[in-house]
Amino acid sequence: MLDQNHTNNPFENKVRVRVCGLLKENEEILLLKHDQIGPAGYLWSPPGGGVSFGASVEETLKQEFLEETNLEVAVGDYLFTNEFISEKHHAIELFFTVERISGNLQLGKDPELADDEQILSEIRFFSPEELNNLPELTIHNAFLAAGARDKITDLRGLITFKH
Repeated sequence: MLDQNHTNNPFENKVRVRVCGLLKENEEILLLKHDQIGPAGYLWSPPGGGVSFGASVEETLKQEFLEETNLEVAVGDYLFTNEFISEKHHAIELFFTVERISGNLQLGKDPELADDEQILSEIRFFSPEELNNLPELTIHNAFLAAGARDKITDLRGLITFKH
């Protein structure tokens, strides 16, 4: 498992550009549970990941969705940028809508992490009521900026969250 205090954590002590996709079907939003992340010990977050040098944002988002969810998606509208800054992490995240093209939903893995360090543990769609009832410390901070969490696709502009 990924050790948050381990000095080789690939996500710490650098600015990381990420891309995230909001897949909404039947008014429900798809989220992944990331273990060992955040103050509650886990975090529900949209599929996505780090943009590698030479890869476009759109290519990255499609690849991350396939790796993490087994779904092929079409990238839709750019919505907003979320900047997260903490003692060890600094992420600039670009949020887009996505639409399912094909595939059967299945929990995948993060290829940036070794098999014994995987942090993805669950995948599911959340109804508006379920989203709004998730404890604040267990959901990606961008949902908190939306007010009613199911309205995240209404956000625009820059959101900055310092922890």
